[in-house]
Parts: sequence; structure tokens; C-alpha cells
Amino acid sequence: MPLGTEEGADMSIHVIPINRLSPKALQGVIEEFILREGTDYGEQEASLEAKLRQVKDKLEKGQAILVFDDETETTSIIPAEVWQFRRQQVED
Repeated sequence: MPLGTEEGADMSIHVIPINRLSPKALQGVIEEFILREGTDYGEQEASLEAKLRQVKDKLEKGQAILVFDDETETTSIIPAEVWQFRRQQVED
């Protein structure tokens, strides 16, 4: 079973270690996520470069997780605490 796969769920979601992606691929995944999500960065709108740095920093610090969903064949970035909560639900 792939690393980080949820068992017992209707779909399999896999954690993708960011060090397995080239810097260019990681930047592309983060950029696509930012543009898709329209993420809120507070009262002042941040530049794309600032958003890229913020998301990459969260990934590097383990505060966010890059995942791949087999069902939708898409990647996403989720807060680490959300991932931990989902794993606990699957294990219980």
C-alpha cells in the first residue's frame, strides 16, 4: 500500500513527499493550488510570489501536506492537522 494511503475510505488519498518533486514541479503544484483555491491571505492581497513562499514554507515546516486523490486524479494541499484528523477517523 502506498505511503500515506487512507484505508477503508471510498477513495485513496496519498501523501506526496515534497522532496520527491523537482523544484519546478513543486512550484507548479503550489501555483495551481493557489490559483484554484483563491486562498485568503488577510486584509491585504498578497502577490503570487508571496503566496508561493507562504505555501512552500508551510509544506517545508510540515504545517501543510501535499496529497494526491486517486478518485479525482488531482493534487491538493491541506493543513497537517486536517490530515491527522482524517487519519484518526479512518483508524477508529
